This record gives sequence, structure tokens and C-alpha cells, in this order.
Amino acid sequence: MPFRFPDSFFLIAGPCVLEDAGLNLDIARHVAGVSERTGAPAIFKASFDKANRTSVESPRGPGLERGLQLLGDIREATGLPLLTDVHEPRQAEEVGAVIDVLQIPAFLCRQTDLLVAAGATGRSVNVKKGQWMAPELMQHSVAKVRAAGGPDVAVTERGTAFGYGRWVVDMRSFPLMRESCACPVIFDATHSVQLPGGAGDASGGEPHYIETLARAAVAAGADGLFVEVHPKPAEAASDGANMLPLDRLEPLITDLLRLRSAMGGTA
Repeated sequence: MPFRFPDSFFLIAGPCVLEDAGLNLDIARHVAGVSERTGAPAIFKASFDKANRTSVESPRGPGLERGLQLLGDIREATGLPLLTDVHEPRQAEEVGAVIDVLQIPAFLCRQTDLLVAAGATGRSVNVKKGQWMAPELMQHSVAKVRAAGGPDVAVTERGTAFGYGRWVVDMRSFPLMRESCACPVIFDATHSVQLPGGAGDASGGEPHYIETLARAAVAAGADGLFVEVHPKPAEAASDGANMLPLDRLEPLITDLLRLRSAMGGTA
């Protein structure tokens, strides 16, 4: 059966961009272990290409062909479902042949041809909310995926730009998107603490706020958590400034599941 987003609270976790095969697999095995111990279904995420880097000199990843090979190896070793970004309509069919969830980056969330191509694969699709988008307007992006035959869609909150170098998370987004889009609503806890261009030729971040915002999002009704993790964020190839250290993932998921249970939600 094709993968579909779980009905219970779930986790999307992994490095920002695919790195060397050994490190990718170490992170994936840790994510699988957290899932097994906490009971939260997990999806491994990593990008084969980061097309929206601050500097032309920034590392982008291994590319489509090698990236799909690396991701396929991770599934074979761990059994985890996989998520990766697509940036162009022509990538969707090839990615959909290997990957369980096609992700539409926030800055492409209104690109009709890309949304339609992703939906036409029959795979699950996660659409990140644009940093300029009102939450309820995401229903039109979701409708494009569904019109192309996409059977399973989620939307992800990753903060809104207000012009002072930070993303701001409006907690009303979660009920607004659930009502207007009629699909799971995920919280991206790492990109929401990003400081765009905060390190000059790269983005900075405030990762010490990841847990705080994640708890607030779950209290506001988030159905899942998207979080980028790395054993040594300072050495990550991309977005290390706003990553969660890998050893802090399990305590965070345990806390979020307790919070969700206390609020009467499905753990």
C-alpha cells in the first residue's frame, strides 16, 4: 500500500541536505529508534538539492540521481518512509518512483505546474506555507494537488515574514489551515527559528527556541512535527544554525506526546 500520513501525531526528521552515506544512515537509524521507543510514526527527510541558498557558493547537495540512490539505501536499511523536496515539475515523476512524500518548498507553494506534477504521482505531498501567505489561502495550493489526483496532502507552517529578520509563527495558523485545507497541519520547528541571511552569506538561527515553539504548536493543534537534526549541527552542510542536536530529539518527542495526550489528542 502507498504511504499515507498517519492519523496519530507523527515526526518528520533528518538532516537538511543529504551528506555522506554513513552520516545519513546514522541519523536515520536514530530517528527510527526514537519512533520505535516513543510510538510516534516517523518519516526520514533530506534534500538532494537545496535550490534556495543564500550564497551561490553554498553547498547544495548530491543532486537528483545520487540523492535518490542514497535515500533508497536509507529505506532499505531502516524501513522508514522517505520525504524530499522537488523544485521543478520534471523532477516529480522520477522522485515519485522512489520517495513516499514529495515536499513543495515554501517559496514554490503557489507554482501550479509543480503542485500538479507532484499530485499526479499519486504519492503523498507536503506543501510548506509560503512566508508571505495567509494560512487560509493554502487551501488553493492543496486544491491544485488534489485536482491532479493527489490522494494525500499535508500543509506545513514554517513562519511568516514581517520584515525584521525573523520568521514569526502565528499559532492561529494551525486551526485556520486545518479548517480551510481539510488535511494534516505540520509544524516546521527548525525553519521557524531561522534568521534569513543572519550570518552574512548564510542564514543564522535561534535553535534554543525550537522546543518552546514546538510545544506551543502542539498546544495549538499541530498534527506532526518537522525538525531537522544532526549530531553536530555546527558541522552540517546546510542550515546547521537552526538545527536540533540529534540527542535532543527523543526528549522533545516524549514531551510533545505527553502534552498532546494531556490535551485529549491522539498520541
